Amino acid sequence: MATPKVPAKAEKSAPAIKKVKPDTPVVAAAKNRKKIPFWAMATLSLLPLWAFLYVLGVKPAEKTVEGPIAIGTAAYAGCAGCHGADGGGGAGRVFAGGESLKTFPHIEDMLNFVYTGSQQYVAAGIGVYGDPNREGGAHAPLSYNGNPMPQQGEKYGGALTEYEILGVVCHVRYDLAGADSASEEWASEYETWCSAESEIFAALEAGTTSFDTLAEDFAMLENAPNVVGTEPRETTAK
Repeated sequence: MATPKVPAKAEKSAPAIKKVKPDTPVVAAAKNRKKIPFWAMATLSLLPLWAFLYVLGVKPAEKTVEGPIAIGTAAYAGCAGCHGADGGGGAGRVFAGGESLKTFPHIEDMLNFVYTGSQQYVAAGIGVYGDPNREGGAHAPLSYNGNPMPQQGEKYGGALTEYEILGVVCHVRYDLAGADSASEEWASEYETWCSAESEIFAALEAGTTSFDTLAEDFAMLENAPNVVGTEPRETTAK
């Protein structure tokens, strides 16, 4: 009996070699690019903050106005309707171009008139306010188109405190009328009344002095103030 033939085992075929597609230049460059170290990520995240702080550091500091003039600039909004935002006048007299300085070479007289208003001068029979020898002629109450100057002091129903009236007057004199706070003519007045360090303004604001008492309260100053008062009066300037 013949022995059956055993079929030969089929040889395993070798696995097909998978061809690797070469990276494109862009992908290759990305793979070869150096990675950012993890410790550097925190530093990079702070860059926007550093940039912001740098901008703040190089930005010029805005000028801050303090003291009487800051108060007066805000309070003057109620005066601008008649006298103009720039002091150019309208229903009320012109302040600009030194006009109010001609009328009131002494700040105490201007403070008194703003406090009392023109009607109180008329009632008291006072014919001139401010400098009677004013260049261009003295000013009489109601002489500007017949329009009165409203009283601003609380004693006569006005809305401003005495320190606010001082602020307004300082704003008018030094911002609108053109008085130079650094000049020999006006430096003393400015330091005494209108600077941020004014002792008189601080005392008025604190309520420890008043227009009626400040001449006595501050008689010790090198540039002692004259009488202001809250009653209409002729000039008492020194």
